[in-house]
Amino acid sequence: MKPAAFDYVAPRTVREAVDALADNGRRTQVLAGGQSLILEMHLQRIRPELVVDINRVAELDHMDVDDSTVRVGALIRHDAFESGQAVPGPLGRLFARAVVNIAHPPIRSRGTMVGSLAWAHPASEWCALALALDADLEVHGTGGPREIPARDYFHGPFQTARGPDELITAVRFPLLADNTGVGFIEHRRTHFCFAQVAVAATLTARDGMITEARIGLVNCADRPVRARAAERALIGADLAPPAGRRVPGDHPFARAGRIAAEQDAAPVAEPYADVEYRRQAIAVLVGRTLCEAARDQRSRAAASEGDYR
Repeated sequence: MKPAAFDYVAPRTVREAVDALADNGRRTQVLAGGQSLILEMHLQRIRPELVVDINRVAELDHMDVDDSTVRVGALIRHDAFESGQAVPGPLGRLFARAVVNIAHPPIRSRGTMVGSLAWAHPASEWCALALALDADLEVHGTGGPREIPARDYFHGPFQTARGPDELITAVRFPLLADNTGVGFIEHRRTHFCFAQVAVAATLTARDGMITEARIGLVNCADRPVRARAAERALIGADLAPPAGRRVPGDHPFARAGRIAAEQDAAPVAEPYADVEYRRQAIAVLVGRTLCEAARDQRSRAAASEGDYR
């Protein structure tokens, strides 16, 4: 199939892009990487009257890091985060572990983090990370600029708090403390599929006890999920991960996994995974991802103390 006919503009400033989005109330779509949009247009599941190509808006192609945050512009591609060097500390490590699960290298070289947030697919890795890490989205519209906390942004599959005349210009993440361990694990039916379940986790500890936990769930409801009940259950627990790959059922990480599956997630049946299977997968992956985060935290703590055994 071919896309339905549409008009096309390529603004060079944010103001021009916003004006185009507000043009005569027409159905509009923003093109950055286009990795989802172009396919949907070819299948004619989306039929915009106007496509606003923001790739010439130079001010959107910047990533800035200060002492407490990283600000990712709307044209920063997925592959910018693969090395783990673009963002310092644990946040950079978490981004690097998550981004390699996104599609394939050619897609990562064109698709953008902000584009994923704008699309708001329930299986998006970046959406779950934004929610779990308390990111803020910067948007510009005809009414001026505003910020939307990630916790208020996602309304459902492909549904967000962004208005039709608004452009997401950047997303800001708080940097993670140096004593934070990170983990990310994804389960999919084949390498070419969206994640059936994926989990992002961070653990911060003091004196071997967990003081803060953050857990983001991918494709576990009709929108990204922050597993707050599971997070609460981890506070004060021993950071020590179990030996080996299997997480014993009485371990705090396994208990947190069961809580996430039963209380935080709201999975629906899919052709290759019924609800019972998906809850089991959530429980297992949360436990394993917490183990990964705990091991990351302990290894970094040992390295900072000069113990490289």
